[in-house]
Amino acid sequence: YHAPKNLAMSVSIEAGELLEHFQWLTEAESDALTPDRREEVASEIADVLLYLVQLADRLGIDPMAAAEAKMKLNAERFPPTTAGRIGKHEHS
Repeated sequence: YHAPKNLAMSVSIEAGELLEHFQWLTEAESDALTPDRREEVASEIADVLLYLVQLADRLGIDPMAAAEAKMKLNAERFPPTTAGRIGKHEHS
């Protein structure tokens, strides 16, 4: 029922709500959520996923095929031997 632009905006909004649960946490704290916080995070993940699925459906995109194509592209662009060097400057 929703236009693709509205669904895309909703993905971003829900992703922002997901981020709020991790804002200001240390890495260790973000790795050890309380059961209540984990449940809230799960709900936000579900919201993001559901809007993505609706957007993909509306645009006629198979999200699993798109993810597989993206993983293949990333593997070609960033092979395991160079993945650890991404973002680092190398001098020859």
